[in-house]
Amino acid sequence: MSTLAEDILGAPAGSYIDREVDRAFVHDGTGVLTREAWLAMGHGTIAHPERCSVIFDHIVPANNSTTAHLQHELREFAREKGMQFYEGGCGICHQVMGEGNTLPGEIIVGADSHSCTGGAFGAFSTGIGATEMAAIWLSGSTWFKVPSSIGIALEGNLPNNCEAKDVALRYIRMLGMDGGTYKALEFIGDGAKGLTIDSRMVLSNMAVEAGAKAGLFAADKTTKEYLSGFGHSIDVHPPQENTSYEQELSIDLSGMEPLLAVPHRVDTVVPVKEKEGLALDQVFIGTCTNGRYEDLETLAAGVKGQTVQVRTILAPASRRVLERATQSGVLQTILEAGIIVLPPGCGPCLGAHMGVLGEGEVGLSTANRNFKNRMGVGAEYYLSSVATAAASAIHGVITVPGGN
Repeated sequence: MSTLAEDILGAPAGSYIDREVDRAFVHDGTGVLTREAWLAMGHGTIAHPERCSVIFDHIVPANNSTTAHLQHELREFAREKGMQFYEGGCGICHQVMGEGNTLPGEIIVGADSHSCTGGAFGAFSTGIGATEMAAIWLSGSTWFKVPSSIGIALEGNLPNNCEAKDVALRYIRMLGMDGGTYKALEFIGDGAKGLTIDSRMVLSNMAVEAGAKAGLFAADKTTKEYLSGFGHSIDVHPPQENTSYEQELSIDLSGMEPLLAVPHRVDTVVPVKEKEGLALDQVFIGTCTNGRYEDLETLAAGVKGQTVQVRTILAPASRRVLERATQSGVLQTILEAGIIVLPPGCGPCLGAHMGVLGEGEVGLSTANRNFKNRMGVGAEYYLSSVATAAASAIHGVITVPGGN
């Protein structure tokens, strides 16, 4: 039987196809490059401006006058062309797209590598370059090579001190940083069905860290219930049986333990207990991987009634997430613990501002990348779940969550 990627794209793996794009988005960084490429192509029109979004998230508020000027030009361009525009503070592009702007069966492209996040909703969502995005602005379509698929079967339930982030680090360790190159990862099994949308977005988001083109979940009743909150009514079809995958991995969720990616590779993964006690200079919670409401709840539960012992920074993934945390009291708990709260957005993840590490410093982050010099020249940073980050912030050293 065909894979989910083949079903959405409408062709067998290995085929080269041309397809209309349902939604296309850029952020303040790649949008500047896309606009330059579009202008170089001859000042054409925007084929479907209503399908195109410009989302300011990477360096907002602007960190210097040059950034501010480039953002001003892009902001005016988006408004002039009738594109969907999201001002700084609305949130990270992948989270904004996940708040009712991504539907099952759609073909979605984003000028950012983590655009595979949208696969959590049963869409074929993938990252492209700025020049290719400029061509999509002009034509409304692009080409794809339909990827073969790797099935990742999840069974059982996670222990209380483990999260989807631990599962993501586990499958990346199994595949390696290039083991999924130009493949679609399809998350299947009863364990996948039991995950929340927030958790599914974590697994889809990190598919690119194994080199994958997409990370897909079949739309089900969980998807339907989530999207109904944004006014969408979707049809849910039973998953196909006996799907033929190029490769299949199996992960027993009940046997998981908290994991860390150690500097400077995402696939160099060890149990948290192996690094327990390592002193930290900073803990960062947020990004398109772990800045959602579920994550803020986990953080609040981990620090409630205590004070962090190391500088700790939180960047909510969107304004909607921040508003919900404010209304529920979760944000108050986080503030009382001494945590610095940034505007919704990417924060220091890309190493531009608002929490970059200094040379020789060690950080723990819930982001998706720990490449050398990414979040600070000469610094080292480990990747973990929110629960691990919360426990470590309270103790000032890497700590296994839950006391295990």
